[in-house]
Amino acid sequence: MKYIIIVAGGKGNRFKSEIPKQFIELQNLPILMHTIRAFYQYDKNIEIIVVLPEEQIEYWKNTCQKYNFFTEYQLVKGGESRFHSVKNGLACVKTGGLVGIHDGVRPLIDNETIKRCFEMAEKEGNSIPVVDLVDSMRQINPDGTSLMVDRSKYRLIQTPQVFKTELILKAFDQEYQSSFTDDASVFETIFPRSIKLVYGNRQNIKITTPEDLVYAEAILKSRDGSF
Repeated sequence: MKYIIIVAGGKGNRFKSEIPKQFIELQNLPILMHTIRAFYQYDKNIEIIVVLPEEQIEYWKNTCQKYNFFTEYQLVKGGESRFHSVKNGLACVKTGGLVGIHDGVRPLIDNETIKRCFEMAEKEGNSIPVVDLVDSMRQINPDGTSLMVDRSKYRLIQTPQVFKTELILKAFDQEYQSSFTDDASVFETIFPRSIKLVYGNRQNIKITTPEDLVYAEAILKSRDGSF
């Protein structure tokens, strides 16, 4: 059995918008709907679990009615942090298999990346998609000086991060730590030095700024042949 937990707890602060960013329109459809649809198109039998803050649930239900969006999924109330929101989503995982965890505002995820992640997790127990850095990096020191960093030793992390169900359930059966930045960091505290990397996709961006939205619009237009 395959599951995907889509966590969408963002706000519209960087957009200077009263609408949470996952509900902002991207090519005439809210971002979150694009994300849900991407996983449904990958596998129509995948169990989709959408986690939203409690105060956004009614708005989302009304939005689905407005856009005639009726793709099947489970809707779950989020928690006080991403860790707690994912944990609430994991409570809906009732059978063995694989669980992917994905950011609700990464709508450009493609079938091939999803497939690579699930295949690696099936083989190795977990997988996270990454891409190389293309810009130079510098480390800033407390005294204001900076140090050149070898970018070849670093990777940018994406989602979906996929795990065997019994392993990720064990990982999330622990207390929250402020050092948890993603699901792999939760997993690694229980299973040290075990994270498996697969190549992601540069188009699989997390939409956090108006500039990201412009880029996403361009990508979707190129995919549907509008350019």
